[in-house]
Amino acid sequence: MNYRILSALAIALCMAGSVSAKPKNTSAYLFTYFTGNAPEQEQICYAISEDGWNYTPLNDGKPIIASADIALTGCVRDPHILRGENGWFYMVVTDMKSSLGWSSNRGMVLMRSKDLVNWKSSTIHFPERYKGTMFEHVTRVWAPQTIYDPRTKKYIVYFSILTDDGSCPYDRVYWAYANKNFTDFEGEPQLLFDMRSASIDTDIVQDDQGLFHIFFKTEGQREKGIKQFIASDFYDGRTWQLQDGWCQDTNKAVEGSGVFRLHDGNWVLMYDCYTSGHYQFCKSTDNLRTFHRVQDTKTEGAFTPRHGTVIAITDKELQRIQQAFPNTK
Repeated sequence: MNYRILSALAIALCMAGSVSAKPKNTSAYLFTYFTGNAPEQEQICYAISEDGWNYTPLNDGKPIIASADIALTGCVRDPHILRGENGWFYMVVTDMKSSLGWSSNRGMVLMRSKDLVNWKSSTIHFPERYKGTMFEHVTRVWAPQTIYDPRTKKYIVYFSILTDDGSCPYDRVYWAYANKNFTDFEGEPQLLFDMRSASIDTDIVQDDQGLFHIFFKTEGQREKGIKQFIASDFYDGRTWQLQDGWCQDTNKAVEGSGVFRLHDGNWVLMYDCYTSGHYQFCKSTDNLRTFHRVQDTKTEGAFTPRHGTVIAITDKELQRIQQAFPNTK
C-alpha cells in the first residue's frame, strides 16, 4: 500500500476509547457551517434539526458570531464542533478568506463555549508560532477538527497543510495537542498519515465495536473523493486497512465529509457537493461500511450549507440557542 501511517497519535488514540462525548437525552441536532466564498458568507452559521436530515437555519440564516471578531483574515470556513468531556464545547475553523486564493491562509481559529452561545476564541498563525520550522512556510492550513484523548486528558486537533519550501509538497494530514485552555498547541504538529498524494478534510469517529473510521478526501490528479481507513488499533499501523472504492454515493465532486450518529443508532455521512451547490446526506446501517444517499439540500433558499459538522444536542441546549438566535421572519 502506498501510504505511511505515523504512530505518535496512534499511541494516544489506541488508549482513547470513544473519540467524543456521548451525551444523554439528546433530542435534536445542531449543524455548524458556512455558506459560500464571499466574505459575508465565510461566517459560522447554525441550523437545527429534529431528525438529522432536515435543517432550519437559526438567526434568520445570519452568522452567530462575526468572523472579523475572531479571525486574522476576517473570514472563516469549515467549522468543526465537538462536545467536550468537561462541559465545554469546542470549535475549530479554517482562518481563510478565499478571495485571496486557495493557498492564502496561514492558520486556524480555536474556540470554546460553555453554552453554544458565547464563544472564547484565539488564533494560531503558523509562520509566527512556528518560526524557524517547516510550519513557517505553510501556504494553507485546512479543515481542522478535534477529538479527545482520555489517556492524556487532552484535546487533539488534526488538519491538512501545504508548504512552499518543499517540506510538504502536497496536502498532508498533521495533528497536535491543544493546551489546557484551548488557545494554542503544545509543541510542533506531527504527521498523522501520508497517502503520497494530496489528502484533506479528515474526520475520525469510533464505532461500538471499538473500530476507528478515518474518513478523508483524496486530491490526486486521477482520483478524487472520500476514502476510509478502518483500524482496530491506532498504535499498530498494520491494522489500518484502506477500504476499497469511495464512500460518497454520487459521481459529483465532493469534499468536507462529516459523520455523526443518529438517535436510532444508525450513522450519517454528509458531504459538500461543492461544484453543484448542495449538500448530500447518506445513511449507513452496516456500521459505516457502506453509505446510501437519502437526500440533498436545495441549491438556493434559506439553507445552503458548505463544509460543516453536526452534533446531537439536548432539549435545554436547543431552547437556549433558539432563544439566543431567534428567527424573526
